[in-house]
Amino acid sequence: MDQLMKNIETATVLPFAGLVDYAPGQVASKTLAQNDAVSLTLFAFAKGEEISTHESHGDALVIALDGIGEITIDGEKHPLRAGEAILMPARHPHAVYAVEKFKMFLAVVFPSKPEGE
Repeated sequence: MDQLMKNIETATVLPFAGLVDYAPGQVASKTLAQNDAVSLTLFAFAKGEEISTHESHGDALVIALDGIGEITIDGEKHPLRAGEAILMPARHPHAVYAVEKFKMFLAVVFPSKPEGE
């Protein structure tokens, strides 16, 4: 069977936050899995960088790995530090801003499609 996840070694203990590097003035990302059911992505935000307000049709769990970020959900700002997590519910506007340099793991779970689609 083909490996379902990518960009990560198997059967190896890894420094998870170190799998994505900071880049000056950028938002860097590394996708670990992407399909109709789930999306798993690591992000590294340079200080002051952001992902602007948008919506997703899946529930999105953000786990902070390093630094300080600000997650805005429905216009309400939530500071997020390493070791903390927040759930951004599906179909609610949300955004991410790096107050300081900020690394996060994003897991999005999408609704199942009815059979035949």
